[in-house]
Amino acid sequence: MAVSRFSVSLESELLAALDDYARENNFPNRSRALRQLIERDIVARKWQCGNIVAGAVILVYDQVKRDLMNKVVALQQEYHEEILSVQHFYFTRTIAFNIIAVKGPAYRLTELSDKLISLKGVHHGKLVMTRADERHVGR
Repeated sequence: MAVSRFSVSLESELLAALDDYARENNFPNRSRALRQLIERDIVARKWQCGNIVAGAVILVYDQVKRDLMNKVVALQQEYHEEILSVQHFYFTRTIAFNIIAVKGPAYRLTELSDKLISLKGVHHGKLVMTRADERHVGR
């Protein structure tokens, strides 16, 4: 993909914030930091529609909570077309950590994660998504 150059004018405070962002995230330069911010905005807009995205649902939960595992499995079966893989880890004898790799329409992944995260016994959950269209995968 060809790279185009352009100039940007920013207030000193905004430029300082961009430099902080680049440094904190180990970007080699401002261009990479801006590229990441723009990509993040594009993905955020895709979440609001039916575009295909990929990501992960991360869950930390009490696996001995009554019926929680049955509800998690039932939701995974309901969204089987969007689920690519599930990894299950144990933090302690009772606290589990799941990483559910997903791909599909953004609204479906958001529905699935919202349902999983809201289950009683889930201590923490988060959905992370990125664009998955063929033009941008693997670059």
